[in-house]
Amino acid sequence: MVSLFRRLTTPAAPVIQRDTVRLRLDDAEIDVLRVRDPRARRLKLSVDERGARLTMPLRASLVSGERFLQANRQWLQQQLARLGGDGLLAPALQLREPGVLPLRGELLPVQWQEGRFTRIEVDAGGVNIQLPARAGEPALRRALREFYEVQVRADVGQWLPRYLPGLSRAPSRLRPKVMSSQWGSLAPDGSMALDLALVLARPSAFEYVLVHELCHLLQANHSPAFWAEVEARFPAWRDERDYLREEGRRLKSTLHQLLRAQG
Repeated sequence: MVSLFRRLTTPAAPVIQRDTVRLRLDDAEIDVLRVRDPRARRLKLSVDERGARLTMPLRASLVSGERFLQANRQWLQQQLARLGGDGLLAPALQLREPGVLPLRGELLPVQWQEGRFTRIEVDAGGVNIQLPARAGEPALRRALREFYEVQVRADVGQWLPRYLPGLSRAPSRLRPKVMSSQWGSLAPDGSMALDLALVLARPSAFEYVLVHELCHLLQANHSPAFWAEVEARFPAWRDERDYLREEGRRLKSTLHQLLRAQG
């Protein structure tokens, strides 16, 4: 009875609220994610590969948030320029406009076609994107995500049989997903998650990450014994690790830009 009374009288925890606000910069308009967080004690502006984010305390007014954005426009533009522009592998793909699509370390020319169904295919000439006449940006972004997921599974299916001998078991499941900082992870049940951005990188870097995660089936740590397992299967792992450290932000930023309608 006491526990029931406590549940009935304890106020619900404040909920984080999210929406977007449009901000005009010198050369473009951007959407800023506005987050009202009960844990926030002050206004905070941050930028990463997902875009700009304004965090506000619950009691802060919308007007104060607008003023804070305007006061930090120059800083925001500098950060976005550093992360975008030259920080992307290629200019953002625009619906039905000439462009290129990054895949396996290359930039493939895009050809647009109208059809009954949404479909993305690769051939000797580049990437063919078929869209119904009424399809918009959300349909394109969904198709791109599905396309990259298929490419990830294809690459893993090509490489995995080479590394299965000598492992204690095979991964129980593969989950291609968008990851903020990691390139991959292995859950205790043996399910493996791999970042979709890997399929934008050079194939050898992607293969290294796969080997890295497979070796966690033998050593669930980053001990010398773990790195010995990686070394035995992929001697050039240091080169690929360095490549991902140098190009990782560009790869992840480009993927987020391509899939921006998908969050």
